Amino acid sequence: MTTLDEAFGLAADESGLAVVSTVRADNSVQASLVNVGVLAHPATGERVLGFVTYGKVKLANLRARPQLAVTFRKGWQWATVEGRAELVGPDDSQSWLADPEQLRLLLREVFTAAGGTHDDWDEYDRVMAEQRRTVVLIAPSRVYSNG
Repeated sequence: MTTLDEAFGLAADESGLAVVSTVRADNSVQASLVNVGVLAHPATGERVLGFVTYGKVKLANLRARPQLAVTFRKGWQWATVEGRAELVGPDDSQSWLADPEQLRLLLREVFTAAGGTHDDWDEYDRVMAEQRRTVVLIAPSRVYSNG
């Protein structure tokens, strides 16, 4: 297994559940479970992984040390995607993000790419803005597995 889509495919039936590992300031590893999806990068069109977060620890780690690994699994089969985080949010602007409306739509796109659905998108938008949620995009530099 060597492609981004094949790696993500392991968790597609579980809303893209994956373990995201970041690096702390002391070089130890911090891991958490998140919903991850595959989408086209808004500026380049390249296939990337994406997830939405607001966790202080994960964001602080990624701002200081953007290297991360995302591991998907199904049974005993697993695949890891390594890359660098590109943060997009109210506290992490990007030159290609023109306005808050683009961020609102990107938050929805990443959420749905990870299998998310919502009965009230206005409420979803309100909560994302209130919590200052950030999109994490990962262009893969390495994909590997045990299969």
